[in-house]
Amino acid sequence: MPTYHKLVRDKIPEIIERNGETCKVKRLDQSTYLQELKTKLKEEVHEYLQAENDESAVEELSDVLEIIHALSAIHGKGFRAVEAARKKKFTERGGFQEKVYLIEVDNDEHNFS
Repeated sequence: MPTYHKLVRDKIPEIIERNGETCKVKRLDQSTYLQELKTKLKEEVHEYLQAENDESAVEELSDVLEIIHALSAIHGKGFRAVEAARKKKFTERGGFQEKVYLIEVDNDEHNFS
């Protein structure tokens, strides 16, 4: 029997059982859940970086977004707060649509990342 030891989407055990297989799961405490979400985020970002076409890339981005929703809930803010922070940063600093690539700054007193 394969061993996974990883966070999975809520309906995965149900899907496994519908396929006639059995699985063993446990519920995580909040601290472990946060750590596992961070691990899952790294995994999904890595999968996005390895995507070989637009369809796969979008699929992986949807996984990343789902994890961001879960993380924002853990931090007690919800996704609306994340979106509000994104919009504020966009208004103040812009987005990435114009493909601006910073080479150097003469006097780098600010963090422009």
